[in-house]
Amino acid sequence: MTGKLAEVEDRIETVHKLSAVISAMRGIAAARAQEARAHVDSIRTYADTLGRGIAQAIAMMPTPLPSTGPERGQAASRAVILLTAEQGFVGTYNERVFDVAVPLLADAPDLFIIGDRGILVAEERGLPVSWSAAMISHPEQTAGLATRLTEAIFEPMANGGLTGVEIVHALPASTGEMQVTTSRIVPFDYSRFPRPDGWSPPMLTLPPDRLLARLVEEYVFAELSEAIMLAFVAENEARMRAMIAARANVQDSLETLVSDSRRLRQDAITDEIVELATGQQAIR
Repeated sequence: MTGKLAEVEDRIETVHKLSAVISAMRGIAAARAQEARAHVDSIRTYADTLGRGIAQAIAMMPTPLPSTGPERGQAASRAVILLTAEQGFVGTYNERVFDVAVPLLADAPDLFIIGDRGILVAEERGLPVSWSAAMISHPEQTAGLATRLTEAIFEPMANGGLTGVEIVHALPASTGEMQVTTSRIVPFDYSRFPRPDGWSPPMLTLPPDRLLARLVEEYVFAELSEAIMLAFVAENEARMRAMIAARANVQDSLETLVSDSRRLRQDAITDEIVELATGQQAIR
Protein backbone atom coordinates (compact mmCIF):
# COMPACT_ATOMS: atom_id res chain seq x y z
CA MET A 1 0.00 0.00 0.00
CA THR A 2 2.82 2.39 0.98
CA GLY A 3 4.63 1.70 -2.30
CA LYS A 4 1.53 2.46 -4.37
CA LEU A 5 0.96 5.70 -2.43
CA ALA A 6 4.54 6.79 -3.08
CA GLU A 7 4.09 6.03 -6.77
CA VAL A 8 0.93 8.15 -6.96
CA GLU A 9 2.63 11.02 -5.12
CA ASP A 10 5.54 10.88 -7.59
CA ARG A 11 3.08 11.07 -10.47
CA ILE A 12 1.37 14.08 -8.84
CA GLU A 13 4.71 15.88 -8.69
CA THR A 14 5.38 15.05 -12.36
CA VAL A 15 1.96 16.33 -13.40
CA HIS A 16 2.56 19.57 -11.49
CA LYS A 17 5.81 20.06 -13.42
CA LEU A 18 4.03 19.31 -16.71
CA SER A 19 1.34 21.85 -15.84
CA ALA A 20 4.03 24.48 -15.26
CA VAL A 21 5.58 23.74 -18.67
CA ILE A 22 2.19 23.98 -20.38
CA SER A 23 1.48 27.32 -18.69
CA ALA A 24 4.88 28.63 -19.79
CA MET A 25 4.29 27.53 -23.40
CA ARG A 26 0.89 29.19 -23.40
CA GLY A 27 2.37 32.41 -22.04
CA ILE A 28 5.14 32.46 -24.65
CA ALA A 29 2.65 31.85 -27.46
CA ALA A 30 0.39 34.64 -26.20
CA ALA A 31 3.30 37.09 -25.96
CA ARG A 32 4.50 36.29 -29.49
CA ALA A 33 1.01 36.63 -30.94
CA GLN A 34 0.51 40.00 -29.26
CA GLU A 35 3.90 41.26 -30.46
CA ALA A 36 3.21 40.14 -34.04
CA ARG A 37 -0.19 41.85 -34.08
CA ALA A 38 1.53 45.14 -33.33
CA HIS A 39 3.59 44.78 -36.52
CA VAL A 40 0.65 44.07 -38.83
CA ASP A 41 -0.62 47.67 -38.84
CA SER A 42 2.87 48.94 -39.71
CA ILE A 43 3.10 46.55 -42.65
CA ARG A 44 -0.33 47.64 -43.89
CA THR A 45 0.61 51.31 -43.64
CA TYR A 46 3.73 50.58 -45.70
CA ALA A 47 1.65 48.71 -48.29
CA ASP A 48 -0.83 51.61 -48.51
CA THR A 49 2.03 54.02 -49.20
CA LEU A 50 3.33 51.75 -51.94
CA GLY A 51 -0.19 51.46 -53.33
CA ARG A 52 -0.44 55.22 -53.75
CA GLY A 53 2.89 55.22 -55.53
CA ILE A 54 1.74 52.43 -57.84
CA ALA A 55 -1.45 54.34 -58.68
CA GLN A 56 0.60 57.39 -59.67
CA ALA A 57 3.08 55.31 -61.67
CA ILE A 58 0.20 53.67 -63.53
CA ALA A 59 -1.19 57.09 -64.40
CA MET A 60 2.11 57.96 -66.08
CA MET A 61 2.32 54.69 -68.00
CA PRO A 62 1.27 54.25 -71.62
CA THR A 63 -1.42 51.67 -72.14
CA PRO A 64 -1.57 48.73 -72.01
CA LEU A 65 0.05 48.03 -68.66
CA PRO A 66 2.88 45.48 -68.49
CA SER A 67 1.62 41.89 -68.43
CA THR A 68 2.66 39.26 -65.91
CA GLY A 69 0.97 36.50 -67.91
CA PRO A 70 2.71 34.03 -70.25
CA GLU A 71 4.01 35.15 -73.61
CA ARG A 72 2.43 33.74 -76.76
CA GLY A 73 3.42 30.13 -77.19
CA GLN A 74 4.75 29.93 -73.63
CA ALA A 75 3.36 27.32 -71.24
CA ALA A 76 1.89 28.81 -68.05
CA SER A 77 3.59 27.69 -64.84
CA ARG A 78 2.02 28.14 -61.41
CA ALA A 79 3.25 28.04 -57.85
CA VAL A 80 1.27 27.66 -54.64
CA ILE A 81 2.76 28.92 -51.38
CA LEU A 82 1.60 27.32 -48.12
CA LEU A 83 2.46 29.01 -44.82
CA THR A 84 2.53 26.31 -42.14
CA ALA A 85 3.85 25.92 -38.60
CA GLU A 86 7.51 25.62 -37.76
CA GLN A 87 6.94 23.99 -34.37
CA GLY A 88 4.49 21.52 -32.92
CA PHE A 89 1.62 21.64 -30.43
CA VAL A 90 -0.74 23.38 -32.87
CA GLY A 91 -3.46 20.74 -33.23
CA THR A 92 -4.78 20.38 -36.79
CA TYR A 93 -3.40 23.76 -37.91
CA ASN A 94 -1.23 22.42 -40.74
CA GLU A 95 -3.78 19.90 -41.99
CA ARG A 96 -6.41 22.62 -42.33
CA VAL A 97 -4.07 24.79 -44.41
CA PHE A 98 -3.45 21.84 -46.74
CA ASP A 99 -7.15 21.00 -46.93
CA VAL A 100 -7.99 24.51 -48.14
CA ALA A 101 -5.17 24.29 -50.72
CA VAL A 102 -6.41 21.00 -52.22
CA PRO A 103 -8.26 22.62 -55.20
CA LEU A 104 -5.17 24.69 -56.03
CA LEU A 105 -2.94 21.61 -56.05
CA ALA A 106 -5.11 19.62 -58.47
CA ASP A 107 -2.95 20.34 -61.52
CA ALA A 108 0.35 19.77 -59.66
CA PRO A 109 1.80 23.29 -59.54
CA ASP A 110 5.18 24.06 -57.98
CA LEU A 111 4.67 23.78 -54.24
CA PHE A 112 6.43 26.25 -51.95
CA ILE A 113 6.28 25.29 -48.27
CA ILE A 114 7.10 27.63 -45.40
CA GLY A 115 7.41 25.73 -42.11
CA ASP A 116 9.04 22.39 -41.28
CA ARG A 117 5.79 20.87 -40.03
CA GLY A 118 4.21 21.58 -43.40
CA ILE A 119 7.00 19.68 -45.16
CA LEU A 120 6.11 16.62 -43.07
CA VAL A 121 2.44 16.92 -44.05
CA ALA A 122 3.41 17.26 -47.72
CA GLU A 123 5.46 14.05 -47.45
CA GLU A 124 2.56 12.23 -45.83
CA ARG A 125 0.26 13.32 -48.68
CA GLY A 126 2.77 12.47 -51.39
CA LEU A 127 3.17 16.08 -52.56
CA PRO A 128 6.55 17.04 -54.04
CA VAL A 129 7.99 20.29 -52.67
CA SER A 130 9.77 22.60 -55.12
CA TRP A 131 10.99 25.18 -52.59
CA SER A 132 10.93 25.40 -48.81
CA ALA A 133 12.07 27.57 -45.92
CA ALA A 134 11.67 27.68 -42.17
CA MET A 135 8.78 29.66 -40.75
CA ILE A 136 9.69 32.55 -38.49
CA SER A 137 9.94 32.02 -34.74
CA HIS A 138 10.04 35.76 -33.93
CA PRO A 139 8.41 38.74 -35.71
CA GLU A 140 11.83 40.29 -36.38
CA GLN A 141 12.56 37.48 -38.85
CA THR A 142 9.66 38.42 -41.14
CA ALA A 143 11.60 40.76 -43.45
CA GLY A 144 14.30 38.17 -44.09
CA LEU A 145 11.83 35.43 -44.95
CA ALA A 146 9.70 37.75 -47.12
CA THR A 147 12.84 38.80 -49.02
CA ARG A 148 13.80 35.19 -49.74
CA LEU A 149 10.27 34.38 -50.84
CA THR A 150 10.07 37.47 -53.07
CA GLU A 151 13.32 36.47 -54.77
CA ALA A 152 12.05 32.90 -55.21
CA ILE A 153 9.02 34.31 -57.04
CA PHE A 154 10.55 37.08 -59.17
CA GLU A 155 13.67 35.27 -60.37
CA PRO A 156 11.75 32.57 -62.30
CA MET A 157 9.23 35.23 -63.39
CA ALA A 158 12.04 37.19 -65.01
CA ASN A 159 13.00 34.06 -66.97
CA GLY A 160 9.40 33.40 -68.01
CA GLY A 161 9.26 30.24 -65.91
CA LEU A 162 6.55 31.37 -63.49
CA THR A 163 3.36 33.16 -64.45
CA GLY A 164 0.98 32.51 -61.56
CA VAL A 165 1.43 32.49 -57.77
CA GLU A 166 -1.16 31.95 -55.04
CA ILE A 167 -0.62 31.91 -51.30
CA VAL A 168 -2.58 30.00 -48.64
CA HIS A 169 -2.28 30.85 -44.96
CA ALA A 170 -4.21 30.95 -41.71
CA LEU A 171 -5.69 34.11 -40.23
CA PRO A 172 -5.87 35.12 -36.56
CA ALA A 173 -9.06 33.79 -35.05
CA SER A 174 -11.32 36.64 -33.95
CA THR A 175 -14.09 34.23 -32.88
CA GLY A 176 -11.94 31.35 -31.63
CA GLU A 177 -12.28 29.42 -34.91
CA MET A 178 -9.24 29.36 -37.18
CA GLN A 179 -9.78 30.59 -40.73
CA VAL A 180 -7.63 29.95 -43.81
CA THR A 181 -7.48 32.37 -46.73
CA THR A 182 -6.23 32.14 -50.32
CA SER A 183 -5.00 35.10 -52.35
CA ARG A 184 -3.35 35.61 -55.72
CA ILE A 185 0.06 37.26 -55.86
CA VAL A 186 0.80 36.83 -59.59
CA PRO A 187 -0.49 37.97 -62.09
CA PHE A 188 -0.41 41.32 -60.33
CA ASP A 189 -3.82 42.99 -60.13
CA TYR A 190 -3.31 46.60 -61.26
CA SER A 191 -7.06 47.30 -61.04
CA ARG A 192 -6.72 47.63 -57.26
CA PHE A 193 -5.02 51.00 -57.75
CA PRO A 194 -7.34 53.51 -59.45
CA ARG A 195 -5.93 56.63 -61.09
CA PRO A 196 -5.49 59.38 -58.47
CA ASP A 197 -7.58 62.53 -58.75
CA GLY A 198 -6.22 66.04 -58.53
CA TRP A 199 -2.50 65.33 -58.62
CA SER A 200 0.48 66.57 -60.61
CA PRO A 201 2.98 64.09 -62.09
CA PRO A 202 6.20 64.21 -60.04
CA MET A 203 9.70 64.52 -61.45
CA LEU A 204 11.19 61.07 -62.00
CA THR A 205 14.74 59.75 -62.16
CA LEU A 206 13.52 56.43 -63.58
CA PRO A 207 11.38 55.63 -66.61
CA PRO A 208 7.77 55.01 -65.47
CA ASP A 209 7.89 51.33 -66.48
CA ARG A 210 10.99 50.64 -64.37
CA LEU A 211 9.56 52.60 -61.46
CA LEU A 212 6.31 50.66 -61.66
CA ALA A 213 8.16 47.32 -61.79
CA ARG A 214 10.13 48.17 -58.66
CA LEU A 215 7.05 49.40 -56.81
CA VAL A 216 5.17 46.22 -57.73
CA GLU A 217 8.00 44.03 -56.46
CA GLU A 218 8.10 46.01 -53.21
CA TYR A 219 4.32 45.76 -52.87
CA VAL A 220 4.50 41.97 -53.29
CA PHE A 221 7.16 41.97 -50.57
CA ALA A 222 4.74 43.86 -48.30
CA GLU A 223 1.91 41.42 -49.12
CA LEU A 224 4.12 38.45 -48.28
CA SER A 225 5.29 40.13 -45.06
CA GLU A 226 1.68 40.66 -43.97
CA ALA A 227 0.75 37.05 -44.82
CA ILE A 228 3.74 35.72 -42.85
CA MET A 229 2.92 37.87 -39.84
CA LEU A 230 -0.76 36.92 -39.85
CA ALA A 231 0.12 33.23 -40.18
CA PHE A 232 2.57 33.59 -37.29
CA VAL A 233 -0.17 35.08 -35.11
CA ALA A 234 -2.56 32.28 -36.14
CA GLU A 235 0.06 29.61 -35.39
CA ASN A 236 0.62 30.94 -31.89
CA GLU A 237 -3.12 31.24 -31.29
CA ALA A 238 -3.47 27.59 -32.32
CA ARG A 239 -0.71 26.72 -29.85
CA MET A 240 -2.50 28.67 -27.13
CA ARG A 241 -5.72 26.73 -27.78
CA ALA A 242 -3.80 23.45 -27.70
CA MET A 243 -2.18 24.41 -24.39
CA ILE A 244 -5.55 25.39 -22.90
CA ALA A 245 -6.94 21.97 -23.85
CA ALA A 246 -3.80 20.25 -22.52
CA ARG A 247 -4.03 22.15 -19.24
CA ALA A 248 -7.66 21.06 -18.83
CA ASN A 249 -6.63 17.42 -19.38
CA VAL A 250 -3.74 17.79 -16.95
CA GLN A 251 -6.06 19.32 -14.36
CA ASP A 252 -8.45 16.37 -14.72
CA SER A 253 -5.56 13.92 -14.31
CA LEU A 254 -4.28 15.83 -11.30
CA GLU A 255 -7.68 15.75 -9.60
CA THR A 256 -7.90 12.01 -10.17
CA LEU A 257 -4.40 11.42 -8.79
CA VAL A 258 -5.04 13.60 -5.73
CA SER A 259 -8.25 11.68 -5.08
CA ASP A 260 -6.35 8.39 -5.41
CA SER A 261 -3.63 9.59 -3.05
CA ARG A 262 -6.18 10.58 -0.42
CA ARG A 263 -7.90 7.22 -0.70
CA LEU A 264 -4.61 5.34 -0.48
CA ARG A 265 -3.47 7.45 2.48
CA GLN A 266 -6.79 6.79 4.24
CA ASP A 267 -6.49 3.07 3.50
CA ALA A 268 -2.96 3.09 4.92
CA ILE A 269 -4.13 4.84 8.09
CA THR A 270 -7.04 2.40 8.41
CA ASP A 271 -4.70 -0.60 7.99
CA GLU A 272 -2.38 0.81 10.62
CA ILE A 273 -5.25 1.34 13.09
CA VAL A 274 -6.52 -2.18 12.48
CA GLU A 275 -3.01 -3.54 12.97
CA LEU A 276 -2.58 -1.64 16.24
CA ALA A 277 -6.02 -2.72 17.50
CA THR A 278 -5.30 -6.34 16.61
CA GLY A 279 -1.93 -6.20 18.40
CA GLN A 280 -3.54 -4.70 21.52
CA GLN A 281 -6.14 -7.49 21.65
CA ALA A 282 -3.40 -10.10 21.36
CA ILE A 283 -1.55 -8.58 24.34
CA ARG A 284 -4.68 -8.88 26.49
